[in-house]
Amino acid sequence: QVQLQESGPGLVKPSQTLSLTCTVSGGSITTNYYYWNWIRQPPGKGLEWIGNIAYGGNTYYNPSLKSRTSISRDTSKNQFTLQLSSVTPEDTAVYYCARLDKRTVSYGYDYWGQGTQVTVSS
Repeated sequence: QVQLQESGPGLVKPSQTLSLTCTVSGGSITTNYYYWNWIRQPPGKGLEWIGNIAYGGNTYYNPSLKSRTSISRDTSKNQFTLQLSSVTPEDTAVYYCARLDKRTVSYGYDYWGQGTQVTVSS
C-alpha cells in the first residue's frame, strides 16, 4: 500500500519561500511510469496543479507558477520537495502531494497525501 505524507511549516511570511516535503512509503519514487505531484486548494476554490517530478527526474510545472516553483527529490529518502518562492497571501492553501500513473492518466491520481495547511501571513 502506497502512502504519501506531507510535512513542512504551516505558517510562512510574505516574500519568503514555502518548502514542503512529501515522504513516500510502500513504493519507490523512481519506479517507472509514476509522476509525483504537488497540488493545492486555496480556501473556497478548486484544486490547482503546481507541478510534478517524474520517475526519471524530469520536472514539469504549471506555467502560471513556473517562475516561482522548484520540485526536487531525494531518492535515498524516497522524498520529493516543493519550493515556492516569493509567496503572498494568495498562496495560502491546503497543499497535497499525489501520485499519477502514466499508464492510467485518464483515471487521475491514484494516491494522495492527507494534505497540509499552509498560511501566508505576517
